[in-house]
Amino acid sequence: MIAQKNSEPWVFLNGRFVPYSQAVIPVDTHALHYGTGCFEGIRGYFNEEEKTLFVFRLKDHYQRLHRSSATLMMKIPYTVSELCAITIKLLEKNNDHEDVYIRPLVYKKDSTVTKFNLEQLSDGLVIFTKPLGRYLNVSQGISVIVSSWHRVDSRMIPPFAKPTGLYLNTCLSNTQASQKGVAEAILPNADGSIAEGSAENIFLVIKGQLVTPSKDQNILEGVTRATIIKLARSLLRLKVQERKVMKNELVTASEIFLTGTGAEVTPVIKVDGKKIGEGNVGPITSKLQKLYFDIVHGENPRYKKWLTAV
Repeated sequence: MIAQKNSEPWVFLNGRFVPYSQAVIPVDTHALHYGTGCFEGIRGYFNEEEKTLFVFRLKDHYQRLHRSSATLMMKIPYTVSELCAITIKLLEKNNDHEDVYIRPLVYKKDSTVTKFNLEQLSDGLVIFTKPLGRYLNVSQGISVIVSSWHRVDSRMIPPFAKPTGLYLNTCLSNTQASQKGVAEAILPNADGSIAEGSAENIFLVIKGQLVTPSKDQNILEGVTRATIIKLARSLLRLKVQERKVMKNELVTASEIFLTGTGAEVTPVIKVDGKKIGEGNVGPITSKLQKLYFDIVHGENPRYKKWLTAV
């Protein structure tokens, strides 16, 4: 159960719980200048009836953070179980009575602007939380563009490791979408195939089947993506293809939606000004969306194993 909320939130910074105003780093911190960090985005959903915060797939996110850190030659001084326990304690201290976003960040913490060898730099860890509702229109759907910016190739920077520096690619494409008056951007690969949204995975419905770019298409292997694939196969009995997706398939799909911790399950109703299907939320998207929201709010007993109650 969650008690009364504190006036100033707490942050876990390099082994200590500190007030938000004291969670600071030096201006010459390596990660600030060179994008040498990796992170996770985790959601907690507040169930008003039960007065309980349900954190979705907490262990899965921290397992991925450990993999990401290893890829980027960073070390986390805590096991997955210890990270989960720290996060639960942080949420209890912050006493949120609303949906929250949890941000763990591993970063190169040395005060230097002249070193570039990752193995010669020390690592820091911060975990903080922020209130977060829905920032995309999940009920009516959104319009998107195919960006002129390409997704960074995994042979350059590994997108599956959620490196902080990679998200300049996200910012540029998302800004371009905003300048064109739409909510999001779809990033292509260099060969014209589709990778993902600026910060989301993408799914298409083609002839009654789900199609999504495969893991070799410079995508983040999203936790929400994996959740939707499992639900589609096990509960809706849909066939799911993970493969290369070409740009022309976007406008011929009957439905499109984006998935992610932040985006949740967001329908796409227009791409580059062209309607997708009937130009509204399609039936498969709607079913998967309802399943997802029921699960994350603790209203589907079958999947309570994915939730951590605070």
